Amino acid sequence: MREDGFIGAIEWAVAGRALPGQRVSGDRCVVLDAGGGSALFAVLDGLGHGAAAADASDRAAQVLSENRAEPLDVLMLLCHRAMSDTRGAAVSLALFDSADRLHWLGVGNVDSRVVAAAPGKPAVRAAALLVGGIVGYLLPPTLVSQTVSVRPGDLLLMSTDGITSDFADGIDLAKPTSEITADILAKHAKDTDDALVLAARHRGHTHTHHPPVGTPK
Repeated sequence: MREDGFIGAIEWAVAGRALPGQRVSGDRCVVLDAGGGSALFAVLDGLGHGAAAADASDRAAQVLSENRAEPLDVLMLLCHRAMSDTRGAAVSLALFDSADRLHWLGVGNVDSRVVAAAPGKPAVRAAALLVGGIVGYLLPPTLVSQTVSVRPGDLLLMSTDGITSDFADGIDLAKPTSEITADILAKHAKDTDDALVLAARHRGHTHTHHPPVGTPK
């Protein structure tokens, strides 16, 4: 599974695949125009794999698309309620706002980080603090999103635990996000799980002439 596009100044792409031998992946990505120049990204990892994991992720994806303008903590609670009779999922949410800030909130082990160009290999500028729990089963008592500033060229990477954790070292930041995600999936996906990686790059506000997601290019 591969998709890519633009929301305002944000260039994004996702690449994923099911556990080898399975038809359905429990890993999902949600990309939404949240209005007012904001872009909402979510990566969902349904517990386990196969159809039951996919069902949990699909419930959360639907809730997010119907409530995209809500704050991240509210979105997490809505996902929790929607998945209460499923296996549950690890969920990470990231919102680029119009003031060049990134807000993120993660429950479970979906990794989120911002990388930037640096001498040698890319540098991790920020990493989301993940809290333990399973959305749909057990939420932490407090949900507090973090906020970091982003600069043009900064790259948000979100990955499920089907991607090995050292994947950021070999990234070529000069490539389009579609090639970056395809490379990470090809080189760092584990054979023991579903795998998905999302990349979203802030391109600066001169790059706002692209058609909105879902319109013909």
